[in-house]
Amino acid sequence: MTHDRQRSTPALPSRSTLGRPSMVVAVVVAVTAVAMIPLAALMAQPSSTPFTVVETNRGYANLQAAVDAIGSGEGSIAIAPGTYRQCAVQSEGRVAFLATEPGEVEFTGTACEGKAALVLRGAEASVSGIIFSNIGVADGNGAGIRQEAGTLTVANSWFRNSQQGILTSSDPSMRLVVDRSTFTALGTCENSAGCAHSIYTGAIGHFRATRSRFEQGTGGHYVKSRAAMVEIAASSFDDSNGRATNYMIDLPAGARGQITNNWFVQGRDKENYSAFIAVGAEEQLHGSDGLVIAGNDARIAPNVERNTTFVADWTGASLRIDDNRLASGLKPFERR
Repeated sequence: MTHDRQRSTPALPSRSTLGRPSMVVAVVVAVTAVAMIPLAALMAQPSSTPFTVVETNRGYANLQAAVDAIGSGEGSIAIAPGTYRQCAVQSEGRVAFLATEPGEVEFTGTACEGKAALVLRGAEASVSGIIFSNIGVADGNGAGIRQEAGTLTVANSWFRNSQQGILTSSDPSMRLVVDRSTFTALGTCENSAGCAHSIYTGAIGHFRATRSRFEQGTGGHYVKSRAAMVEIAASSFDDSNGRATNYMIDLPAGARGQITNNWFVQGRDKENYSAFIAVGAEEQLHGSDGLVIAGNDARIAPNVERNTTFVADWTGASLRIDDNRLASGLKPFERR
């Protein structure tokens, strides 16, 4: 049995001085995400077609045609409100995918290349204000977004009712930033390819998630990341209505960085309830000395009686675990 298949209220103010820097990180991420979204996209002239390349004000009926029009260059696609059974592959250039009305644009039920609604392998991409739903493929890895190269920033978006939310390839030059986004009813361990998760990053250089919500998981982990540097801050992991879920955060290859100022609740229906956060359970690809896990609030759902561990570590590294507010039944740390 593989590791993946093991049966595994607003955040309270942090009391930790170690945890506080993550709030600065959150602000920096927000500024970065917004800076990537051209203001011109909000002022694009009306088009009879739903996908408008802002720089040329030319409209397209098909998202792929708009992406291809940008090609190896740099551009923004303003997307009109609607529900779309379309997908697109970005193979080059720098593209911003922007909902003209955040929360009113949805890509559902369609995956390109048997992978995702958006398959991104250009130099850079950003996604803002878009819903991704009901993405499923034969190997169980259907995602809202598949990042295969470059840098990706996702803001103010919602991933729901799919096999995975975001899935990345492995490349140390890649970077993924997620801010103010929600991941609902994602994950599965029912396919031969292994488990799928709300977010699953390969061995990329840097993964950052801030001010985001993870909830109602349907299998696998909420976050599984093999990134060398991980920053997960000011987010909530609400597993109270999860089904057959595992860890809240799994760093199977170790990592440096921080997990700070988050709120966790572990639900009843678990495949593996042995830990909230796991470090190095599969391999030690990255050093983990100095990984900060601080200022978090963690508890078990009401009417669930069990004993478990907040942080389980297989690396033997010098982790900085401090000032987490843990409810009864939670052991702060265990070396495995």
